[in-house]
Amino acid sequence: MLFRRLLPFLQENPSLALFALLATASSGFGQTFLLGLFGDQIREAFDLSHSAYGLTYSLATLCSAALLLRFGSLLDRWSLSRVTLMALMVLSAGCLMLGLSRYLWMLALGFLLVRFGGQAMLSHIGMTTAGRYFTRHRGKVVAFGASGFPLSEALLPLLIAALVASVGWRGSWMVSAGIVLAVLLPCMLWLSHNATHPQATTGNGSSDSPGWTRAEVLRDRGFYLLLPASLAVPFIVTALFFHQGAITALKGWSLEEFARAFLSYGAGHLASLLLAGILIDRVGAQRLLPFSLMPLLASLVVLGISGAIWAPWLFLGLLGLSQGAMNATLGALWPERYGVRHIGAIRSVMQAIMVFSTALAPVALGLLLDTGTGITGLTILLASYTTGSILLASLVRRPGLAG
Repeated sequence: MLFRRLLPFLQENPSLALFALLATASSGFGQTFLLGLFGDQIREAFDLSHSAYGLTYSLATLCSAALLLRFGSLLDRWSLSRVTLMALMVLSAGCLMLGLSRYLWMLALGFLLVRFGGQAMLSHIGMTTAGRYFTRHRGKVVAFGASGFPLSEALLPLLIAALVASVGWRGSWMVSAGIVLAVLLPCMLWLSHNATHPQATTGNGSSDSPGWTRAEVLRDRGFYLLLPASLAVPFIVTALFFHQGAITALKGWSLEEFARAFLSYGAGHLASLLLAGILIDRVGAQRLLPFSLMPLLASLVVLGISGAIWAPWLFLGLLGLSQGAMNATLGALWPERYGVRHIGAIRSVMQAIMVFSTALAPVALGLLLDTGTGITGLTILLASYTTGSILLASLVRRPGLAG
C-alpha cells in the first residue's frame, strides 16, 4: 500500500527522483559520519592532537559554508548537469587530495574539498532538485530524495571499512575518487540530462508568481522565526554524536551497546521520512515543522532522566524520528513558502547556516562538558532551545509570494 502511494511521483519524473536520491547518498563521501572513521589514522599520520585535528576539520567546514553561500545560487543559473559536474569534480579532487596528502595544508585542503563538494553541494543539489521539479507529490519526492542520507550512513561505512582493511586509509580515498568519477559521474549526468533549465522554471512554487529573491527572504521576519527550528536537529545531533564517548561515559552506557542502538536511529530515520513525505503533501511543510521537533524533545527527556539499558535504543530511535521528519520538511518548506525560481540561492543561505552551526556544535558542547556541566544540565539547555524553537515556528504565518 505504501509503495502504491509513493508510485505517482516516480511516474511523474523517475529520472530526477532517482537523481535526487543519488545526489544525497553521494554526499556521504563528505559527511562527518564517514570522515570520522579515519580520525585515529589521520591523527597518527600527521601527529595531531584531538584539538588540533578538530580545529583543522572545523575550519575546513566553516570555509565550506562560506563557499556554499557564494556558489549555491549556481543552481538557479546553470543547468543541473553542469552544476552536478562541478560538484562531483570538486569531491573527487578532495578524495585524491586526502589520499595523497603528506603535509597538513594538503589535509586541510582535502577536508575543504570533500566537505564543499560532498556534504555541502551534493546535499544542496539533491534537495533543491526534489523541491524544484515536483509540485503535486513534492513531499513524497523530497522524502525519497532525503532517504539517500540514511542509505549512505548504512552502506558507505561498510565499504570504507573493507577498503581500509585491504588498501589502507590513503588507498581507500584514492578508490573513492575512482568511484566518484567512474560510477557516480556518468550515472548522475545521465539522470539529469533532461532536466528543465532552472531559469525556465517559475511556477512550481505555491503560486504562479516567480517567487521570492534571496534578498526578499532575508527581509522576511518569518524566515528568522523558522530558523531556530530549522537548525535544532542538525546542531543537537552533531553535538551529541561528536561527543558520544563523553555522553555514554556520563550515563554509564557501554560504547558497544550505544553503537548497536544506532539500528533504532536508522529505523526511525527511514520511517519518519516516508510518513513526513505523505503528511507534507496533505498539510504542508510549514505546518508540520513544529511537530517534527517533538521526538527530539522527547529524546532529550529520555537522555536526561534515564540510565536504563534500553534508554539508548529509545533515545536514538526518537532522535532518528526527528532527523527523518526534519530532512523531509526542510526540503519542502522553502519552495512551498518562497517559490522555486530562486530556490538555489535561498537554500544555499539555509544550507550554509546549517553547515556553520554543525561546525560550532562540537565546540559549544565541548566547552560545556569541560566546565563540568552534567547530563541533566546539558539536556535542560538543549530541551529549552528545542521548546523555544517549536513555539517560534508555531507563530509564523504563511505569506503570499512576492511578485
